[in-house]
Amino acid sequence: MESLQGKLLIAAPSLVDPNFRRTVVLIAQHTEDGAMGLVLNRRSDTTVADAVPPLSRLAGGDAFVWTGGPVEPGGVIVVAEYGEPGDAAEVIFGDVGFMPAEADLLEVADATRRARVYAGYAGWGGGQLEAELEEEAWFVEPAIEDDVFGASDDLWSDVLARKGGPYTLLSKMPPDPSLN
Repeated sequence: MESLQGKLLIAAPSLVDPNFRRTVVLIAQHTEDGAMGLVLNRRSDTTVADAVPPLSRLAGGDAFVWTGGPVEPGGVIVVAEYGEPGDAAEVIFGDVGFMPAEADLLEVADATRRARVYAGYAGWGGGQLEAELEEEAWFVEPAIEDDVFGASDDLWSDVLARKGGPYTLLSKMPPDPSLN
């Protein structure tokens, strides 16, 4: 299977795991040994200024920390949109990449257009993601920068609608169809 790095995984309605129900995950790394991604649509109630004050200038004064996934929820990951992608520790796609761990925050702030702070990440062992894809637990769609940094209140629906075709109907599905 080709690498899904830089692609989005959109949780199928059949995926009921509370960690991933109605999520959109950006795959940041994907090799035969496994995959790592960030849940893009789970904003926490904690501001960056409260959780990691040094990063508040980079992310924005009133920015929130986003829950990147259930693995290492105390870990901090910063993803930014760089003017020069080579400034990233690792490029995920396009101009989007990880902030270097030992970076000078003032230099990073000057070198980036947008940044978002995540707590934790999603991870899959070798072959695990491929098995989930075979079970049709996820839909795959190319990522765009606004998926990572945008302010959509319903990214799951927006990305499904963008995918088009039968996914447009799914995008209109309420969170709990039994209440419909």
